[in-house]
Amino acid sequence: MVTQPVYPLLTADEFLEIDFGERKAELDNGVIRMMAGGTARHSRVQTNLLVALSNRLRGTGCTPYNADMATRTHDLSVRYPDVSVFCGHDGPEDDDAKAFDDPRVLIEVLSAGTARTDLRIKLDEYKALSSVDTIVFVDIATERLRIVQRTGPGGWNEVQFNQPTDLPLPALDLVIPHDEIFARD
Repeated sequence: MVTQPVYPLLTADEFLEIDFGERKAELDNGVIRMMAGGTARHSRVQTNLLVALSNRLRGTGCTPYNADMATRTHDLSVRYPDVSVFCGHDGPEDDDAKAFDDPRVLIEVLSAGTARTDLRIKLDEYKALSSVDTIVFVDIATERLRIVQRTGPGGWNEVQFNQPTDLPLPALDLVIPHDEIFARD
């Protein structure tokens, strides 16, 4: 008979105090899950989105972050979306923050290894955050978007586009053109 070790679940606060060095990890319901790096295409699309948002949001009080900024989804989970937008955290008192819990927009660039978790577990956690207006899943293989937008308390509209489409972000009062998201130069 094999003995299964029992480990205590980590809290988000405990997880955020761990230094993983060059490695990346998320906290998934109290359990540390190591994360692999992405492909060049994944990184390019993520950077395109970050640059587009950064240029458009400068001076608005809303700031886009890359996957180095954590989103605390609940007491036992900490996620690192590919791109997240937080508003009202632009003061010097926030400079040392490792995570915020009130994103307006969350974007996940899908890969074969993460799509299942992103589209199910993370989607549910993101929707549970009252501050979230828009959740975007970017399929780099097909260059298509799946956009989930809040319609009111507890209501969501979800559209998976089968053709190239621009990315509307009504909470930020902007649209990012499809060609800009998937640009290769």
